[in-house]
Amino acid sequence: MKRSLITLALTLSVAAPALADQALATSKNCMACHAVEKKLVGPSFKDVANRYANQSDAKAKLASKIVKGGSGVWGPVPMPANNQVSEADAQKLAAWVLSLK
Repeated sequence: MKRSLITLALTLSVAAPALADQALATSKNCMACHAVEKKLVGPSFKDVANRYANQSDAKAKLASKIVKGGSGVWGPVPMPANNQVSEADAQKLAAWVLSLK
């Protein structure tokens, strides 16, 4: 019984941050254009994570794109600026996306 509780606690501690950051992505309207595993209007978050996986400045670059928007990287549809996302939240979202590789 004790081992089961420890396993459950470890599982929840690992899963909770991922769910919390997906909740943040949902609250900031990221999920309107992106999904974790499939392309919608924009690329899937897993595709973004894989593209930026080996870049040392990936977190800062993605956080900037989240706030300021961008174009031309994933095709003709631009990503609009997201002024409602704070720099701190953009950093959390970028870290979460990069963790999905």
